[in-house]
Amino acid sequence: MYFNSKFTPVIEKACRKAGKFIQRDYGEVENLQISKKGPGNFVTSCDIKVEKILIEELQKAYPNYTIISEEAGVIEGSDKKFTFYIDPIDGTTNFMHGLPFFAISVAVYENVAGKNMPVVGVVFNPIFDEFYYAEKGYGAFCNKRRLFVSGRKDLDESLFASYVARNNQQYRERDLKVLTGTKLHSRIYGSAALELAYVAAGKLDGMWHFNLKSWDLAAGILLVQEARGVVTEINGGSEYLESGSIVAANANLHETLRKEINRCIS
Repeated sequence: MYFNSKFTPVIEKACRKAGKFIQRDYGEVENLQISKKGPGNFVTSCDIKVEKILIEELQKAYPNYTIISEEAGVIEGSDKKFTFYIDPIDGTTNFMHGLPFFAISVAVYENVAGKNMPVVGVVFNPIFDEFYYAEKGYGAFCNKRRLFVSGRKDLDESLFASYVARNNQQYRERDLKVLTGTKLHSRIYGSAALELAYVAAGKLDGMWHFNLKSWDLAAGILLVQEARGVVTEINGGSEYLESGSIVAANANLHETLRKEINRCIS
């Protein structure tokens, strides 16, 4: 693979090193030490080990940049020019149950006039050896294959991904309104990072979520954009990294999908 950004080869090395531990523990979830970190929200020993490897490898190359990670929180750096967003295993519940739909997600954002802009996004599924990556202005890829979003134009012929919140009744009711209030063909994969990668690859025509974290979205956003897709908040705004609200789809479907979602919740 050829990389234009100085960050991507470092991230790939870190992901593949961490991925070896995931592969080792995958299929042996009954032997993992599992502790609760909230209602229905779990963290495994592998999750923590993967995060530790990623942070160590990134800090070895770039010791002064800020890191925002799911388990470790914010690790402030002295140089505010770049920020790393890390999700060590996006789709932990799938991993715990031996389902191969999870991924390591790492993104690099640059501070441009006070606004964080994506420059590199990586989503890596070590079970399938699928290394999705995008570099700003250079396209999106899976391994060596260039990615483009699908060309479908009809909602009825398209396939989408979303989620139903479990622990927040307000969010749950809103999610169900959309899923039951439309005729959209929808799937729940349990990993927003992979869903965004699949949109970029044209496997899904779009996805939406109301309440995600920055590390869930950071890498996948650039994948979709560099695959010529469209990403906005559900209300049409561009603060999706802060709000956790997102609609990602090809340009043919995006606005129609966004309006359909809003029709259901209005």
